[in-house]
Amino acid sequence: MFDSLQQNLSTALNTLRGRGKLSESNMQEGVNAVQRALLEADVNYDVVKSFIGRVSEEAHGQDVLRTLDPSQQIIGIVHQELINLMGPVDHSFNFSGGISILMLCGLQGSGKTTTAAKLALHLRDQERQPMLVAADLQRPAAIEQLRVLGEQIQVPVYTESIDSNPVTVCQNAVRAASDASVDTIILDTAGRLHIDETLMEELRQIDRKVQPRQIYMVCDAMTGQDAVNSAQAFNNALELDGVILSKMDGDARGGAALSVKAVTGVPIKFVGMGEKLDRLEEFHPERMAGRILGMGDVVTLVEKAQREFDQEKMLEQQEKLKKGKFTLEDFRDQIGQMQKLGSMRD
Repeated sequence: MFDSLQQNLSTALNTLRGRGKLSESNMQEGVNAVQRALLEADVNYDVVKSFIGRVSEEAHGQDVLRTLDPSQQIIGIVHQELINLMGPVDHSFNFSGGISILMLCGLQGSGKTTTAAKLALHLRDQERQPMLVAADLQRPAAIEQLRVLGEQIQVPVYTESIDSNPVTVCQNAVRAASDASVDTIILDTAGRLHIDETLMEELRQIDRKVQPRQIYMVCDAMTGQDAVNSAQAFNNALELDGVILSKMDGDARGGAALSVKAVTGVPIKFVGMGEKLDRLEEFHPERMAGRILGMGDVVTLVEKAQREFDQEKMLEQQEKLKKGKFTLEDFRDQIGQMQKLGSMRD
């Protein structure tokens, strides 16, 4: 993720290493290099211009710190400005009493249906009782895909025939949910290959008739500025509450993640980090800024370890180590626990 942006920023800031202290000339050299790296990552031009302006202003006003070299000072400034650019983010769903409705929208191919299942699993882990609704009647395989995904995560899926009306399907799903032990409905609405008025009108009708509590747009992070433009169009039509960036584990240049909030005013709430249904992460600007600058993201790793590791087994192995009774089989079990976290590269 963000490999090219990380490499370009690292190369840019390495030119400042060993310069002794931050001066007018080497500071400007570093800022210019950061600007080139952001533009090559397909970050919106106006966003880059504003971002670099703030970094330059901050760097000019920075006291010379004898314990830091220029690259470290610039990294500190860029890190904080990246956090400001992408945040703040409120991850709460603001659920109230009764049944809460979440609506997902987006273009075809953005990973919307898979994201709907990921979100349902995320909510189930928070002790909610979600139900998925197959309201995408444009793509014949979407209904069956959602049904299969629902079975995998043991979440009910409401479906009707392909020739039904999407607005009616959503209304019927709400009535069906009131008769079941469901407190959250996730609407998987139709997408198109491009934005058109027919799509927008259908989504506006669902919004008016069903009145979802929150509306999220699913964007493909690999499409760069197209994702930002799509988010802007959907926000103009529906007033989005958040964006979910899918396929962040791919060769995403970073432009979408860095531009969406600044251009649309809509925060990124979640990011999809893989095909598996448990690979949906809350979007934390400070952690993402660390990843972009090659600092890693230890907090997310620890949170994942807490979810994946068998705590009782780990304590048992710890006691064996203390008593000198740790065996090769115990070591194998530990390696197996570590493999649950994914690849060492991640």
